[in-house]
Amino acid sequence: MTDPDCYPCGKEAQFARLPPRERIAFDAYWRVVHAIGTALPGWLVLLPRRHVTAVHDLTDAEAGTLGAWQVGLSRALRSVTGCEKTHVAQFAEADGFSHVHFHVVPRPPDLPLERRGPGVFAMLGRPQGEWVTDGEADRMARALQAHLRPDPPM
Repeated sequence: MTDPDCYPCGKEAQFARLPPRERIAFDAYWRVVHAIGTALPGWLVLLPRRHVTAVHDLTDAEAGTLGAWQVGLSRALRSVTGCEKTHVAQFAEADGFSHVHFHVVPRPPDLPLERRGPGVFAMLGRPQGEWVTDGEADRMARALQAHLRPDPPM
């Protein structure tokens, strides 16, 4: 079930027509997208494919694959971006984004100290001229897909 007033659900309703950045990887329960409005290439968002607004409302099946997705995406990001580690966070509090979603964020070696940990969220909501372009996000999506296909997190 999806909610027509929810941004991620609206995208899910268009699934077959989504560009690579909006469907990097998926299974019956989860879809991986490149974050919008970010200045950091490879910032991923892991979304349940149905509308759910709290982690405790995930089904056992959804919860059962969550960790594998997070680890698999972290490994793919390391291979593609050379990041030293990834940050994983979940808030689902912004207007239009109350749909549960997990940020899986690469932490490059040269990321300034003030942008590490929770400071990485300063890379979201930057001026549009600083955003990762759609083309860059699609290229990142294709590179990640190549690393996820041989051993997809399921």
